[in-house]
Amino acid sequence: MIVKWIEGIGDWRGIMFKKVRRLIMQADPEIVEELKWKKPSNPLGAPVYSHSGIVCIANVLKSSVRLTFVKGASLDDPAGLFNGGLDSKTRRWIDYSEGDRINEAALKNLMRSAAALNLASRRQPAT
Repeated sequence: MIVKWIEGIGDWRGIMFKKVRRLIMQADPEIVEELKWKKPSNPLGAPVYSHSGIVCIANVLKSSVRLTFVKGASLDDPAGLFNGGLDSKTRRWIDYSEGDRINEAALKNLMRSAAALNLASRRQPAT
């Protein structure tokens, strides 16, 4: 189903999304990829990447490919990948525009950190 979703993009955003998707899958072999939240304006849904909880959500917008990290505000971002939601108390996102280069190592590290945060949250004893 995700392949059908990608094929529907067709321009530079499709190429960018394929690169980002490949890096996500390389970063964490236990990541789960699925389409969620189908609606009339987006009948196939949005790609969601999870490992012990949602790590990030991908969206293809008119002028960017966006990766939204649901716990992004809790993640260290030494490479400065986050360029949106910087005032949010929970989420942060990365918008890739046409011609942008992806810092592959930094994106993989961010994915691993987000998965590790999910795993750590699951291990916390209930209070």
